[in-house]
Amino acid sequence: MAFNTKGRTQTALAEINITPLVDVVLVLLLIFMLTAPVLQSGIDVAIPKTRTVNQVTEDRMVVTIDRDQNVFLQDKPVNVNELPTRLRTTGNGDPAKRVIYLRADERVPFGAFASVMDAVKQAGITNISIVTRPIEK
Repeated sequence: MAFNTKGRTQTALAEINITPLVDVVLVLLLIFMLTAPVLQSGIDVAIPKTRTVNQVTEDRMVVTIDRDQNVFLQDKPVNVNELPTRLRTTGNGDPAKRVIYLRADERVPFGAFASVMDAVKQAGITNISIVTRPIEK
C-alpha cells in the first residue's frame, strides 16, 4: 500500500514493535513467579511421624485438623457439625466405598480427633486413612 503526498510515495509501516510486548511478557512472568508459591501453600499442619508409611498418588478427599482445632475439607473451613452433610454432598458414589484421608496436627488433642472421625463415620464413610510422615533416619 502506498500513499502519494505531494509527489513522494510513502509506504505503510508494516512492522510490529516487539519491545513493549517483551516488556509486558517479562512483567507477567515475574508476577507469576512471585505469586505461585503463595497459591500452593495450603494448611500448615505438623503431621506425626511413624515407621510405616504408604505413598499414595491418587487424589482423595482430605479432612484436615490444624493445631487450633479448625477443621478443613479440601482446604476449605467447615464446622464439625456440618461435616457429615458436606461429605455426603461433595462425593460421588456410595459413601461406604469412598476413602477419606484425615490429616491432623500432632498437637491436636485426641478428643478433637475422635469427634472429627465420628463426624466422618456419620456420613457413612468407614474407610478412613490417617496421614503420617516417615521417620527420618
